[in-house]
Amino acid sequence: MKYRRLGSTGEAVSVVGMGTWQFGGEWGKAFEQREVNEMFVAAREVGINLIDTAECYGDHLSEEFIGRALSETFPGERDTWFIATKFGHRFHVPFEREQVWDPDGVQDQLEKSLVALRTDYVDLLQFHSGTDEAFDNDALWERLARLKEQGKVRFLGVSIGSNRNDHQTGRAQAVGAEAIQVVYNRLDTAPEEKVLPLCREHDLGVLARVPLASGYLSGKYKPGASFGETDVRSRHDRETVEQRLREVERIAREEVPPGVPMAEWALAWCLRHPAVTTVIPGCKNVEQVRSNAAASALAELVRDDHPQAVTPG
Repeated sequence: MKYRRLGSTGEAVSVVGMGTWQFGGEWGKAFEQREVNEMFVAAREVGINLIDTAECYGDHLSEEFIGRALSETFPGERDTWFIATKFGHRFHVPFEREQVWDPDGVQDQLEKSLVALRTDYVDLLQFHSGTDEAFDNDALWERLARLKEQGKVRFLGVSIGSNRNDHQTGRAQAVGAEAIQVVYNRLDTAPEEKVLPLCREHDLGVLARVPLASGYLSGKYKPGASFGETDVRSRHDRETVEQRLREVERIAREEVPPGVPMAEWALAWCLRHPAVTTVIPGCKNVEQVRSNAAASALAELVRDDHPQAVTPG
């Protein structure tokens, strides 16, 4: 596993992290704690130290799985993990959220996240896909600054909803944020236009979410593939899905080197960009944890001389 500096935080995080939306029950699988624990054991074995979650992945359900996994499998080792969570939404029913942007509501959500995660602090608390109006609320960032002073949050970040949101990216430093989370993958390169250059300019760490394009770049799905009702992909526009899957076939044929698993190639493709710190693919089993981590070893795309490359302390 390689590690990179997460922007001005100075923290060394694994170039492949673990995304955990799937634990909230909206990706076609209900998890048992035993399965999650096994995935965290595998994550430790392959060198993953960054975990990304959110309060609305289920009603703090993903956070609860993570909290139990860490306390049961690695008791007393909280500081060896970098836990990133988010605020701004309240789980209502599957695929539906309520907006929560007022300072009191945000603090309440954080307190519930801390309980679910079984920790006294989170390493990175991220503004989660909110509007510019919600972002430009000085009272919100003043409250978040106080939460940092209290030790409940180490660093602040912004998970932008639009891949072209240069407003929130450009003002991140001004509100005390040090990391940007953005959708970035071989099928969606929009962040290369404005967002990623701004991140480099302002020394913002970058968490690339959906690096496998919701699994379309995993290599498992062909045109005509369908998804069950409990899978969020069943809600995607059918024509768009077909277009993406046809493009994936072309990429596999023309761009992926022979013998290289497409999913590993797709993750490494994101990591080649000098602004990207880490990718946070989801995983449903131990095998996927290991295959995701293998992307770190694709030397032709993940360079040892990357501008953020570091050795963890």
